Order: sequence, then C-alpha cells, then structure tokens
Amino acid sequence: MEYRIKKLEMVEMPRKSREYPEEGEFVIATVKNIQNYGAFLSLDEYPGKEGFMHISEVAPTWVRNIRDYIKEGQKIVAKVIRLDPSRGHIDLSLKRVNQQQRKAKLQEFKRAQKAEKLLEMVAQKIGKTYEETWREVWVPLEQEYGEVYAAFEDAAQNGKEVLEDLVPGEWLEPLYEIIINNVEVPRVTIDAELEITVPTPNGVEIIREALIRARNRINEIEDIDAKIVYVGSPKYKIDITAPDYITAERVMEDIAGEIMNVIKNAGGEATFIRKERRIKKIKRREA
Repeated sequence: MEYRIKKLEMVEMPRKSREYPEEGEFVIATVKNIQNYGAFLSLDEYPGKEGFMHISEVAPTWVRNIRDYIKEGQKIVAKVIRLDPSRGHIDLSLKRVNQQQRKAKLQEFKRAQKAEKLLEMVAQKIGKTYEETWREVWVPLEQEYGEVYAAFEDAAQNGKEVLEDLVPGEWLEPLYEIIINNVEVPRVTIDAELEITVPTPNGVEIIREALIRARNRINEIEDIDAKIVYVGSPKYKIDITAPDYITAERVMEDIAGEIMNVIKNAGGEATFIRKERRIKKIKRREA
C-alpha cells in the first residue's frame, strides 16, 4: 500500500473534544497572570479558554503572598469549581486537588500525549492534517471512550472491530497496525493465600482434589491467567491475572470458594487471606 506523506504539526497539549470543561473536572492549566487577589490561567486542553483562581482557592491555609505558591508560566492541576459558559467564566481551585487526584490527572495527560503521538504517525502515513485527524478520529473516540488511549487499549485487546463504527475506513488498517505494535494492554493481578488443614488420614488426597477442581474451573474461563502454588504447610498462594479488577476479584472468589467448599465438606478448615493488587502491562502484537 502506498501512502502520501504530509507534514503534520500536533499541538503540545492534546485538546478535548468539548468546548468547555465540566464543573468538578480536573484540568491542566498554565498560570498566565498573577494579581494580589488571585491568578488568571489558560486551560491547556481547551484552547482559547481561561479561568480565574481566587487567592482563597490557592492553599488550605491563609495565603499572604500568592507568589509563594504559584509562579507565572507554571503548569498546575486545578479543579473547576464554578462554570458559566454564557459569560465565559471558569473558576478554578488548587487547594481542592489532593495528591491522588493530581497524579491521576497527570497520568491521563500522559496517556493523551501517547494517543496523539500514535495518531500523528498514522496521519503522516495516510496524508491527513491535524484538523482532519482531530475531527475524524480524536473526537469520536474520546466521545465514545472518555479518552482516546482507552479506545486504543480496547482495540489492542479485542481487535480492530471495536473501531469500525467509530473511525473512517481509510484509518482502520493503518491505525490498528500502529496500535498492535505500540499499545500496552493493562492487566491486573491480585494475590491471596489459603491456609488449608484437613486432619484426616486422606487429607492429602482431599487437598489434591480441591486443587484439581479449582484448576479445572480456571481452564473454563477465557482471558484469565491463574496459578496455585504450594508455599509451605498449610499455605497455598493463588495469583489471578485478568483485564480488570472486577473480573479478577470475581474469579478469585470463584476459585477460592471451590477449594474451600471441598475442604470444608471433607471436615477440614480453609482460611482465605487477601494479599495485594498490582498492575502489569502486556504489549499485544499480531501473530
């Protein structure tokens, strides 16, 4: 397939498909002008939009000098606390953003940058401008998924079919090619321990039967990786890896329940001990 090459200039900050942010939304903003009573900031994801942050919204304590907390040119994560699109007023707060919310917003921003870079690669291949890329792909994917990179993850995991009704046909094959070679699909792993005791002469056989049933149950579930490992009497470790926490938790309860039922029906005891959660990423490629 022959591609036409055009220069594509992407903006530094991926922009949203909406004209205005929503009340309660966390935004990335650049401090433009500081006055004694507050600061004016540009909303990086909403070109042409500015917000105002009163000095009382800068910090949870009394602020004597606002410049001790923010500087002109600084980028911050702020919360939209009031919005009046008819008057073009956007009120922002810094003090109402906690560390976890700030981290989540910055992560969202990084994902948007990744998505924009991948789209730039595709656009260069098929000869699309920035505005065409934004209108034809960015807007429909963001409106459907909330963020474009989430759409890419879905396609990497479930195939290009998930994009067929959302992007024009000329985009589909080259976009999917870029996705399968560059997008890491997040998967979560949860761990737990089972303490198993069967005080009968055939206790070892009962435990083996319980573990075989659990293994058979695991084999019936698609897109799940699971391990049951002997740690040392009386402990066994269960690792479940799934596309999301809800699925992982459901499978963990199912498997642990299967083992515990067999053990308790045989007169033994089994105790379920939750351990930890973690996220790993798997890069999917075509075979």
